[in-house]
Amino acid sequence: MSYVRHNAEVAVRSLLRDVAAKTSLDGDECILEAEDFMDDGTCIRLKVSIDAEQGSATFDFTGTGIQVWGNINAPRAVTLSAIIYCLRSMVGHDIPLNQGCLVPVQVIIPDGTLLNPYSKAAVVGGNVLTSQRVCDVILKAFSACGASQGCMNNITFGDDTMGYYETVAGGAGAGPTWDGRSGIHSHMTNTRITDPEVLERRYPVVLSSFSLRPNSGGRGLYNGGDGICREIVFRKPLTLSVLCERRVFAPYGLLGGGAAAKGLNVLSRYDGVDLNLGSKCSVPVHAGDTFKLLTPGGGGYGQPGQRGRDSHSTEASPLKFIERGSVHEFRSAQESA
Repeated sequence: MSYVRHNAEVAVRSLLRDVAAKTSLDGDECILEAEDFMDDGTCIRLKVSIDAEQGSATFDFTGTGIQVWGNINAPRAVTLSAIIYCLRSMVGHDIPLNQGCLVPVQVIIPDGTLLNPYSKAAVVGGNVLTSQRVCDVILKAFSACGASQGCMNNITFGDDTMGYYETVAGGAGAGPTWDGRSGIHSHMTNTRITDPEVLERRYPVVLSSFSLRPNSGGRGLYNGGDGICREIVFRKPLTLSVLCERRVFAPYGLLGGGAAAKGLNVLSRYDGVDLNLGSKCSVPVHAGDTFKLLTPGGGGYGQPGQRGRDSHSTEASPLKFIERGSVHEFRSAQESA
């Protein structure tokens, strides 16, 4: 087990040295910076200081917004998990998940912030939403790929007798050698959605539409993946709740790549009135109401244009990055952290 931990440490140190060598002017210390915003405007800011000689790095989240009234605060362990996950993805080859990945890394998260709230703060949204944004910010700092849909699209409905909960896929960000995948769970979640026949038999709803959302991915040399369009018609009065992100700030592209389409939650009443539910709410629905969920796409990578013979070169990026993403990896990282 000591060898397994040491091997992970060596792999991460090698990655950090490689990034510093390709992005630092003096070849000694490399500074990477990135920021992004939650839909409520709270900033997640990151500065990565890489010591090329030691092959170590400091991930400093100073400047991140203060903890919020609501449930999108994220415990410190979520950020540590995101760092392990992103580093393992960027290493470019498989290494067993273990704490050795964090040996070369120092993490600074100020107390009382969104990513390190006080002990009584609400955090359920931090695990399923903020975790996605932390991954996007880390990958943005390393210029690894465009933003993913950045959301799990948590949808629940029910009453006193039953309840149903699902997460819905979206678009993945494009990278230096690949188009982002469409209709896929990325980073945090990898859950299987209920089959239409089972959904309609067991619950008082009709699934009227479930398809890819055309042209919702960001354009670029490599295009981001498309999101999903999902429409549910209710057959009896229920309570509908949504817990989502990327309804205000679009998933960004990188190195000239275009941003993806933002998500949208629309409730169409049986009397013909359409309502934008925003990213987070809980509302009563009636028989005949239709809920339309449009999930975000993924950001594009590189300037749009004709791909040449060398378009699969990784020279556009300071590192080689492989597309990964599994809820099992992320949650195991949380346990390790």
